[in-house]
Amino acid sequence: MLILASFAGVSPALAKDAAPPGAAGAKILVLGDSLSAEYGLKRGTGWVALMEQRLSKEKIPATVVNASISGDTTSGGRSRLPALLAQHRPSVVVIELGGNDALRGLPLSMTQDNLAAMTRAAQQAGAKVLLAGMQVPPNYGQDYTKRFSETFATVAKSTKAALVPFLLKGVADAPNATALFQADRIHPREEAHPTILNTMWPAIKNLLK
Repeated sequence: MLILASFAGVSPALAKDAAPPGAAGAKILVLGDSLSAEYGLKRGTGWVALMEQRLSKEKIPATVVNASISGDTTSGGRSRLPALLAQHRPSVVVIELGGNDALRGLPLSMTQDNLAAMTRAAQQAGAKVLLAGMQVPPNYGQDYTKRFSETFATVAKSTKAALVPFLLKGVADAPNATALFQADRIHPREEAHPTILNTMWPAIKNLLK
């Protein structure tokens, strides 16, 4: 399992804005990297698009703005968030960032500070926040692996934000994990994204109550 990392790659991709202006109901802003930006997938098959479909199927009045960009870091998300909050006024913000920080060897203290700042900014704008936790493979070293994973829990606890401990639960740790990833062994294949949605869905639905 050393080859399967829960971080996003650095190839650029366009973010998708799926929320029509003036849409009624709640608005969910997803601020993420390539794991949420459909890297290497057909449009409409990533977990964020599947979330839109489930919202519609369950007749939950909510729209989704996918502001995810492949290769983004917590610093990039922090710089982009104020404009996104002002433009979209979301009621829920999902922060799926941090993996690229590990990939680039950025200090954990900086990652934690950025996650906390984004969470507080979203909360101050009136949104509920859900942090999507990440994990890195054991070859990063036991100490770093543990501290990186704990970063998300620490921020969630200090800000009282919701937390999904591991975005890729059931994918990266599945018995057939290798078959669920693209050739780069970093990005999940299309068939893995329903599992990702199932991991995220209970927390998202709870925040929409």
